[in-house]
Amino acid sequence: MSHMLKIIITDDHGIFREGLKQVIAGTANMTVTDEAADGTELLAKLRTNDYDLVILDISLPGRSGLEILTEIKGIRPKLPVLILSMHPEDQYALRALKSGASGYLTKGSSSQELIEALQKIALGKKYVSASMAEMLASRIGSDSDGALHERLSDREFQVMRMIAAGVTPRKIAEELLVGIKTVNTYRVRVLQKMEMKCNADLTRYAILHKLM
Repeated sequence: MSHMLKIIITDDHGIFREGLKQVIAGTANMTVTDEAADGTELLAKLRTNDYDLVILDISLPGRSGLEILTEIKGIRPKLPVLILSMHPEDQYALRALKSGASGYLTKGSSSQELIEALQKIALGKKYVSASMAEMLASRIGSDSDGALHERLSDREFQVMRMIAAGVTPRKIAEELLVGIKTVNTYRVRVLQKMEMKCNADLTRYAILHKLM
């Protein structure tokens, strides 16, 4: 690469951001020039500053990283975004790539793999792990119409996982910064789209499909 890549990190944990900065600081052609603790802060900075690459978490205060990803693509369609999440690939990677992410890594990945992913997507390519590539290949060869949870929007999927884990509507509302009525509306939509009748059905489904 002919120039220093300017990176912005978005994660709500300051210690984790500091760790990433230290890893990237050891790479000759990359530098972290900015950081954000949530999606609102990130979008505000994207409207006023120039970056070559975004590192984005999914689990953010308020709106999820996948929702923010959609807005990023509206503001800066060609800006590469690497999703770096605690969630396993089989839960969110395909959804993230469909929403416009250039790559997906779990937070348990090695520092070397992180740098490789950043370098690859900076060149305009996609980055997925070997296991994710195998998963995508198996999907292409499958005749199925996809799992029921793939019918859900990103926010509906987020709410579904929380309901399945036994989180109360009040707690979901607090975490997502919405009203309880809104949470209940999402719950109704989720049950309808997934053709289920109650929360217990969602829990069984989530366990079966390893979404918890």
